[in-house]
Amino acid sequence: METRNELTDKFSRLFSQTIPGIRASSFELFNSAREKAMEKFLELGIPTRKNEAYKYTNVEPLFRHDYDSFFIPGPDDFAKAERFKCDVADLDSHGVILINGFYPTIADKIKKLPGGVWIGSLNEAAKKFRDVVEKHFGKYISGENDSLIHLNTALASDGVFIYVPPGVRLNKPIQIINLVESEKDIFNQHRNLIVAEEDSDVSLIVCDHTLSPNRFLTNGVTEAFVGKNAVFNLIRVQNEHNNSSKITNTFIYQESGSRVSSNNITLHGGLVRNTTKHMLAGERAECLSLGLYLADKFQHVDNYVNVEHLVPDCNSNQLFKGVLDDMSTAAFNGRIFVAKDAQRTSAYQRNSTILLTPDTKMNSKPQLEILADDVKCTHGATVGQLDENAMFYLQSRGISKAEARLLLMFGFAHDVIRNIPVEPLRQRMDDLVMQRLRGELSRCASCMVKCG
Repeated sequence: METRNELTDKFSRLFSQTIPGIRASSFELFNSAREKAMEKFLELGIPTRKNEAYKYTNVEPLFRHDYDSFFIPGPDDFAKAERFKCDVADLDSHGVILINGFYPTIADKIKKLPGGVWIGSLNEAAKKFRDVVEKHFGKYISGENDSLIHLNTALASDGVFIYVPPGVRLNKPIQIINLVESEKDIFNQHRNLIVAEEDSDVSLIVCDHTLSPNRFLTNGVTEAFVGKNAVFNLIRVQNEHNNSSKITNTFIYQESGSRVSSNNITLHGGLVRNTTKHMLAGERAECLSLGLYLADKFQHVDNYVNVEHLVPDCNSNQLFKGVLDDMSTAAFNGRIFVAKDAQRTSAYQRNSTILLTPDTKMNSKPQLEILADDVKCTHGATVGQLDENAMFYLQSRGISKAEARLLLMFGFAHDVIRNIPVEPLRQRMDDLVMQRLRGELSRCASCMVKCG
């Protein structure tokens, strides 16, 4: 087995070998940050369990695997992306598709939506909207000590850019579909930047799918700026096969009066690690951070949430729920930080998990770091089996044990799903969760791979 130094050396060589191709397809702004980011990555190394943030998730084996690590889409990939159809009925959205981290459309690399909203390739946006990208790119990850964020900065060469001008309220959501498909094992990097200016209102749906049975690792970073009194809803639906591993880092910076909801719904995936950081930097900002994870077999899901109250009079709420079956494992690490001057803060956090077998395992770690003295902060975590009293009540009303068990699990999960603001997606998630709980989804929906 490779030592830790040998592992970082491996990525140092990868960087040297692939950087000419990455540079050739990237804009100057991105290229200028690569060397420094790679140096930071090599300094920190791949996270181990000794890293408190990764205490319950071992990512080292993912990075020891030999991937065909640099991918540039070709004409066939463009065609596959164009043929893919979302299976959410009646979902009227502005859709874009990424193939293995790239924005593959040959024409319309960046396009204008109603109200002057722009969406498209981040690399193309860096040319057309240089001032906007320079103002925000890399600003909300500064000071982060997670080496995988710096690895993304060093290696990512494309992703999605979304710009919503001041006062614009989109009537229908934007949908990003991340497709992963290759005849070889692939290590993907993509970088997204979302800018929602003052008084704007936008909902973003991110759907993750795998279309071939190979081994995949995705390391994605998303930065979002939400201006004064703006509304931003982010819904991520993860539905990939058991050979896939997904690492996401999402950073959301909020100005005064802004309202943000983020919702990570993990229906399927081999190993999933989601990090979400909310920075409440303007007074009266509010955020709602939600998550639902359903796991079976040997799957592992880790949600790390960090909410920073930096100024007075802000509100936050975290709610994460999960159902674990077979020998699956999960982790939740939720942190609330209240700065010294962030008086009159209101912050709540709750994590609840149902264990369906004795072989499942859940690690829950709520954290409060409060430096102010006029606050309302609570946290709680529960891990256990289904409520026997509720089971008895339902069975006494003539409902079978199996159906009672299903109804209780669905009601438990729906507490998160009901917060999805897009009705067709909410209905589809209800359907998929019910099928998943019934054991009818042995593979991820919309995937032709029968990975078992």
